[in-house]
Amino acid sequence: MPEVIYVTGGARSGKSCYALKLAERYKCRVFLATAEAFDGEMQRRIDKHKQERDERFTTVEEPVYLDKALRALPDGTEVVLVDCLTVWLGNMMHYLGDEAAINERIDALLDVLKNPPCDIIFVSNEVGMGIVPENAMAREFRDLAGTLNRKVAERATQAYLLCSGLPLVLKK
Repeated sequence: MPEVIYVTGGARSGKSCYALKLAERYKCRVFLATAEAFDGEMQRRIDKHKQERDERFTTVEEPVYLDKALRALPDGTEVVLVDCLTVWLGNMMHYLGDEAAINERIDALLDVLKNPPCDIIFVSNEVGMGIVPENAMAREFRDLAGTLNRKVAERATQAYLLCSGLPLVLKK
């Protein structure tokens, strides 16, 4: 059975770098990018991530339909690194808006995890350890992210929390 590896942590904690290191042990690697460049700053972040992984990965971009992208990976894919779930959630809030539609997409992703096509490494931000956001949309995002992270971590065979660049084992 393929492995599902969950990597979480705060902003700039080293999540993506750690996930890239985990993926290095595979020959045929896919990077499933969820981010879209809505502005210059986001484009710079995307460009930086592309440089970090260079030609070692085949890149697939999918901002909303992760389940479909995971089911349509190139033949021979040994591992897919999905970066990141919280950006994906933000995309769904933007494009789908409706919580029922968002939960439908989350359920579709979780359905893929019942029989993964290959090893999957998920990167996600931990957003629930700070203060309660002051506006309703930010609270909804925080709550949905917490639920999404919990459900993916439950299905993961391994889980890591990155703190100051150090991986803490949550599940192995």
